[in-house]
Amino acid sequence: MINLQQDTEGFIRMNRHFPDSSTVSITFTDGSAEVATGRQLNEIYDEALAVYRAQNHLDAKGYSRGPRKTVHPTNKIEFVPVHSGQFIPE
Repeated sequence: MINLQQDTEGFIRMNRHFPDSSTVSITFTDGSAEVATGRQLNEIYDEALAVYRAQNHLDAKGYSRGPRKTVHPTNKIEFVPVHSGQFIPE
């Protein structure tokens, strides 16, 4: 089981997909805890990544087709927003 802790801003650290069959326990800032599958978290991660890419004018693979303005890569995320009650037991 993977244990994650929500930060004070409502995010969990997740910079990659988890195995679909893994069990993930998330402890929220209000003290409640929920268990989710890796597949559920991967779907939330994919949604957050799509929003991030849309807001930053990146294509589906995370690349900017415009001129380069920064020296740091900005095509991925590390933190995913979550809230209690978001996960439906399977």
